[in-house]
Amino acid sequence: MDKDFKMTATTLFGLEGVLAEELKNLGAQDVKEAVRSVSFRGDKGFMYKANIALRTAVRILKPIKICKIYDEEDLYDAIQKIKWENYLETEGTFAIGAVVNSKNFTTNSHYISLKSKDAIADYFRHKYSKRPNVDLKYPDVKIHIHIQKEWLTVSLDSSGDSLHKRGYRTATNIAPINEVLAAGMVLLSGYTGEENFIDPMCGSGTILIEAAMIANNIPANINRKLFAFEQWKDYDEELYFIIQESLLKKIRSSHFKIMGFDKAPSAVQKAIANVENANLDEFIGVHHVNFFNSKKEVFGNTTILFNPPYGERLNIDAEEFYKKIGDTLKNNYPGSTAWLITSDTDALKAVGLRTSRRIALKNADLNCKFVKYDLYEGTRKFKEPKEDTDAIQPSDSDGEPQSED
Repeated sequence: MDKDFKMTATTLFGLEGVLAEELKNLGAQDVKEAVRSVSFRGDKGFMYKANIALRTAVRILKPIKICKIYDEEDLYDAIQKIKWENYLETEGTFAIGAVVNSKNFTTNSHYISLKSKDAIADYFRHKYSKRPNVDLKYPDVKIHIHIQKEWLTVSLDSSGDSLHKRGYRTATNIAPINEVLAAGMVLLSGYTGEENFIDPMCGSGTILIEAAMIANNIPANINRKLFAFEQWKDYDEELYFIIQESLLKKIRSSHFKIMGFDKAPSAVQKAIANVENANLDEFIGVHHVNFFNSKKEVFGNTTILFNPPYGERLNIDAEEFYKKIGDTLKNNYPGSTAWLITSDTDALKAVGLRTSRRIALKNADLNCKFVKYDLYEGTRKFKEPKEDTDAIQPSDSDGEPQSED
């Protein structure tokens, strides 16, 4: 039986708690939150399961060395002491990514990557008189170097491409939302598939697809063509298919409606194409509808969740646009819970509805608020939304991609 080992799942700012909960529900041990990451313990099979099933992880890293270093010479020596033949063939290929947050290292992360690459190449050259090559696009092994103050962590990246690349999205709009962020927002909203779901400005359909996968308990990355661990020397294909099959057996069927609207015919066509690629067209309906001319036409509780345009993205009168959002929600969608994400906190005040929750998130490099409105039957007197004084402000990027197509 494989032994448990420590792993780290990276994520986007604000989703650490959601990811930790996902890991616990999957069966991870010793789950601990950090900034944009969650550490945990599990065996090889759990590493496979985490890559296939986690919705809010960007990548799953397997540390192979942790030690203290104080300069570039220490870095070189530490990497040279790893038995790289356990992970890499001399005829194989590798790539290195680095994140550095230390006063001891004034050079940039690219230089640290090069220094680490030299250490690995020299290791093989001295021991075997030949060395593996670097391949930045399709490496056999992807290595992650993380320096935090005086601590070096060398990890193998078990995911390869960022896990937000689910494999279903072929068509996108001007500013597609990251799949990990979309799934995180759906999970933060508390939606489980036990009520109706509407994205009234659905764009290319990412939020709809993530919601449908949550509602039906479909593994997030079941459409992925390849994970990096499939190219590792210790890859166990039989174990991988056992894990995959066990996850597929847990798929259920939600019988509530999941609907997307968009006023742009081109967006509707892209959303329909992506929904079909994800094999979810029996669960999701996408319609050419202007939200501002719509009303609630389904019975029962409904979750409304969307990513409206921000001033940074489209040339709109933001205040007027957000006022129309508020008016439409208030007048046409009673008995619903609405969530939206925006970086335009000034325009948000024009919605004219009181927020019952405000969560700090990041969409790419933009600091955003993810806000909740409880829409009761009838009208309620407007009160100025309280500012979320407890919200943590995002720190600078730690090098993880936030939203890339």
